[in-house]
Amino acid sequence: MRWLTLYARSRQVPASLAAVVIVTALGWAFAREGSDNLRLPLLIVGAGVMAASTGLSGQDFALDRTAAIRWLPRRAAHVLLAGVMVGTVLMTAQAISAQMVPVELVVRNCAGLMGLAALGAVVLGGPYAWSLPFAWLAFALFTPPATSVSMEVATWMLLPPDTAAGTWTALVLSVLGTTAYAVAGPKR
Repeated sequence: MRWLTLYARSRQVPASLAAVVIVTALGWAFAREGSDNLRLPLLIVGAGVMAASTGLSGQDFALDRTAAIRWLPRRAAHVLLAGVMVGTVLMTAQAISAQMVPVELVVRNCAGLMGLAALGAVVLGGPYAWSLPFAWLAFALFTPPATSVSMEVATWMLLPPDTAAGTWTALVLSVLGTTAYAVAGPKR
């Protein structure tokens, strides 16, 4: 179990978890009771994914490349577990408060944004993995409501959970990002 502890520390998992908990607590503290606005949970998920994405690369690129372990399953598990961590913290905060966001929405947004962060790690490098989810989130928040399928794909995070375009976009981003990160690893 020592390797798991070392891996978690090298990937800044404790600091990421603390940031996710703090962002979620602050977000729910400022939430209005009975509000049906889905933007606040989306911002919480986005901030949590950005905090978790800082651990998608290690401290030493050469050490990661020369390790005598198989990285592919560990990288895939890291992305999946980071998404689960963000979603679990948000769902726990929901259970404590009166605000309720559909579980399907949280799962879809966590999976899609974490896949986007993993893709960001592959394309831009681990320290900048947060920039792709940030850019897409900012675009979605400031775009008018979707009137076409292409706009539904662009604003997939804000769509109701039963919307096919939102679900498929999140699924494609999740699978593409996780697979690319697991196979290629973070950019040097």
